[in-house]
Amino acid sequence: MTLPQALAVELRGRSLLRTTDLAAAELEAILDLTDELKALPRCEHRPLEGMTLGLLFRKHSTRTRVSLAVAAAQLGATAIDLPGDQLQLARGETMDDTARVLSGYLDAIAVRTFAHEELERFEEMATIPVLNALTDEAHPLQALADVQTIRERLGGIEGVIVAWVGDGNNVCVSLAEACELLGASFVCASPEGYEPPGLPVVRDPREAVSGADVVVTDVWASMGQEEERAERLQAFAGYGVDTRLLALAHPDAIVLHCLPAHPGEEISADVLYGRRSAVWDASENRLHTAKALLALTLG
Repeated sequence: MTLPQALAVELRGRSLLRTTDLAAAELEAILDLTDELKALPRCEHRPLEGMTLGLLFRKHSTRTRVSLAVAAAQLGATAIDLPGDQLQLARGETMDDTARVLSGYLDAIAVRTFAHEELERFEEMATIPVLNALTDEAHPLQALADVQTIRERLGGIEGVIVAWVGDGNNVCVSLAEACELLGASFVCASPEGYEPPGLPVVRDPREAVSGADVVVTDVWASMGQEEERAERLQAFAGYGVDTRLLALAHPDAIVLHCLPAHPGEEISADVLYGRRSAVWDASENRLHTAKALLALTLG
């Protein structure tokens, strides 16, 4: 695929572990190519014919796993599912050796695991591009889809006010990083003890949402935090995104949620499925942004 001059950034062979691995121009190039690929017939460009993408997932996944697999297929590549519990990893083989071995078979690999340090070590030992499919600290692929959706729905992202309500988790951190790169304002409302690392917060969700163009939330207990669920439900009482809270935002504000959602907890059903929800647009954009990222990384 020949990219327009405006998209002529060099991401070939690059890994993506955090949103901040990208420069602003590189992030914009991914989003601009996303626009182009969405407008093309599905099978018109297959620049990755003959390539293979590995999907090494040690945690459950729906959107990330499927969007990457379909993105690879639509670009002409083959995606191979590598469940962590079915590899020799489950029997004691090290991540270092796994990275060395898989680098000899694959053209790129997406890894979903728990500790971010484990992913960093895997990338250090691999000789192919490594994409972060989610760690406890970062979820850059979700951030790509979120900012793409904001651009589509609001006509741009520079100067947009994005309000996060709830747990300052990996999705929050990656989205905040993307907003900073693209010139959007980001404000987070989290209870004490659940703040995103390194980001300023307010305690009152109403303060964060007031006048916001985008309101974002996520589940209060993520994967691996199930034993903390009761404690977290108590801590996040009053942090649910419902019509009353949303009324404080800009009249044309949209709502995002990375899914899966728990209607009645972090978001009410009428907001999740309502007219201001861009949740399903963002979910679909997981596919389109994945295609753009793979095309630029491997094409």
